[in-house]
Amino acid sequence: MRMMGLPMIESEPDFMIHGVLKYHAFGQELWISDTTVGAWIVTAALLVFACFVRKKLKNVSESDTPGLFQSGLEIAMEALENMTQGIMGANSRRFINYIGTIFLFILLCNVSGLFGLRAPTADFGVTFLLGLFTFFIVNYQGIKNRGFGHITSLFKPIPILFPINLIGEIANPISISLRLFANLLSGVIIIGLWYGMMPWFAKIAIPAALHVYCDLFSGAIQTYVFCMLTMVYINDKME
Repeated sequence: MRMMGLPMIESEPDFMIHGVLKYHAFGQELWISDTTVGAWIVTAALLVFACFVRKKLKNVSESDTPGLFQSGLEIAMEALENMTQGIMGANSRRFINYIGTIFLFILLCNVSGLFGLRAPTADFGVTFLLGLFTFFIVNYQGIKNRGFGHITSLFKPIPILFPINLIGEIANPISISLRLFANLLSGVIIIGLWYGMMPWFAKIAIPAALHVYCDLFSGAIQTYVFCMLTMVYINDKME
């Protein structure tokens, strides 16, 4: 079929969040969406990987020659330590487990599009919760290390700047969550438009380059940016 002399689009672009299962709780209609399913799959993959690593390294002694798998883990761990120490210094030991966990979770969510999933981080509900958790850690460390001075610092250098300082504190988690969400959503939209609007022969091989850039390259960059800003915000409240 043709419209106005042009071939009609073969399929509609699809980059929306879809409901998978509907249920009712507390008198409300709730949905398990593809974002939820993707986050479950990523979490399950991380748990399986963690159990496999623990089993693999449990009986390794210092005299054993490291294999390829162990060497790769040591390189990754050293890179994580260098990243956290470069930003947090002596405080890195306290937060390396948290930073490593969210780094792996966000990275796997970002690259899940390579495996046919809709990236969970392309849903603002996911990135906002990650930013909110960072917000709680930042303010907990501020109160723990500075006491009431954490509150009074909002009135410095002059009291009239309190509203601006308060907005700045609240804007930090929103900005990092929006940055991650927007970059991942743009990739989902671009790929969705390509698959939905291009003819069938353009969907072979060519989208691989889009997936490499939008899912792998951009996903890795945004993971690093989110973790780096999280460490900067936390370290700012440390002694």
